[in-house]
Parts: sequence; C-alpha cells; structure tokens
Amino acid sequence: MNTLEITGTHSTPDVVCDPEHGTVAMKGDSYPENSFEFFQDIIGWIEQYLASRTGALHLELHLVYMNTSSVKAMMDIFDMLEAAFEKGRNVSVQWFFDPENERVEELADEFREDCSFPFEVLAHG
Repeated sequence: MNTLEITGTHSTPDVVCDPEHGTVAMKGDSYPENSFEFFQDIIGWIEQYLASRTGALHLELHLVYMNTSSVKAMMDIFDMLEAAFEKGRNVSVQWFFDPENERVEELADEFREDCSFPFEVLAHG
C-alpha cells in the first residue's frame, strides 16, 4: 500500500496518508470546487487501509475552514472509522484548532459527539 500525498492549495488542505505509521494528516482550509472529487482518493485510501491492514488508524486534523460539502466528506470518513471501531479496530482522531477560532472548535465538537471512538479536540498555538 502506498503513501498518499496531496499538496494543498488555497482551497484544499495538505494531506498525507501514511500506511507505515497508520496515519492520515490534513492541514489547511477545505473548500474545493468539487469536494467529492478531492476527498475521493482519501476515502478510497482509508477504505483500503481498513480492509488490508490490521494496525491502528489515527487521523490528525488541522483544518481551519471547511465548506458544507467538505463537512459531508468528513462525516463519511468518520462513519467509516465508526464502523471499523465497532468491529474492534483501533481508530482515533485528534483535531487541533486555533483557540481564537471558536467556529472550528464547535464543528469539531459536533463531530466528536457523534463518534464513539477516541476523538480529541485540542487547542494549539
């Protein structure tokens, strides 16, 4: 399984999906023109990782702004993690936010409330 790296732009986050460490890291803004298209490879990578690997999967998020369709894509990702967790997989999320950006903290908290797997919302900076 290969590492997936996507270089961010002004409207998309930097993404690194690392199978050796079992991590998915996203950093930046997410309001791509076509969120489905942008997140398709990331979702596919996570599906493949969960199907072909037995190790833990950890998401480290440093997302600043997300449009509605990016929020929907993240919901799909968290639903996959929830299903894996219910089958005994070790999955977790750490979502880092700027303490001055309450909107992101509230969004991350809303996601966390819907998940039973370990999900931390942490201030940084």
